[in-house]
Amino acid sequence: MTDARTRRPHEVQPASTRRAFLLGACASAAALAFTATVGLPLTAQDAFAFTPPAGGGLDAFTALSQQLTGRASLDATLASRIYDALSKADSAFVSDVAALNTWLKTHGGVPSDTVTAALAAQDARLSKTVGHIMRAWYLGLVGQMPTVQVLAYEHALMFDPVNDVLTIPSYCRDVPFYWANKPMAA
Repeated sequence: MTDARTRRPHEVQPASTRRAFLLGACASAAALAFTATVGLPLTAQDAFAFTPPAGGGLDAFTALSQQLTGRASLDATLASRIYDALSKADSAFVSDVAALNTWLKTHGGVPSDTVTAALAAQDARLSKTVGHIMRAWYLGLVGQMPTVQVLAYEHALMFDPVNDVLTIPSYCRDVPFYWANKPMAA
């Protein structure tokens, strides 16, 4: 019977190396088993696949919004209100939605938080459209002052990160962004 103290240095295999190998092997096996049973894609290219509905209608807008916000589902009533308001505010909005869906489909690996920066170099108009969509979802606002429309307040996505610790204020003291104006001199 040999003891680890009597083995030669080249015969001793550290426990941490074996442990790391076993943990890595188990994690890989579990990931492959989960992927195979759930039917998830196995390649990185497939993982970022984005297949929106054709055209620039409400369904295409909702798919685009889900991709941009990183959310699996969005409020359907709010999506309809935002789509209608943005369509009325910009006559090219419907075609922009179709163009953005096409762009995202061909650039599937672009993370949603860098889409605006990536688009700014290629197509400034589409980059602005992304900004309008994100502003509508996160702030609940469409348009610019003095004709800004408030479409959502309580359901605006800006409150989601802190909804477990922050009570949404139930009143507004003035028009949107009233706090940005300089106060009157005393």
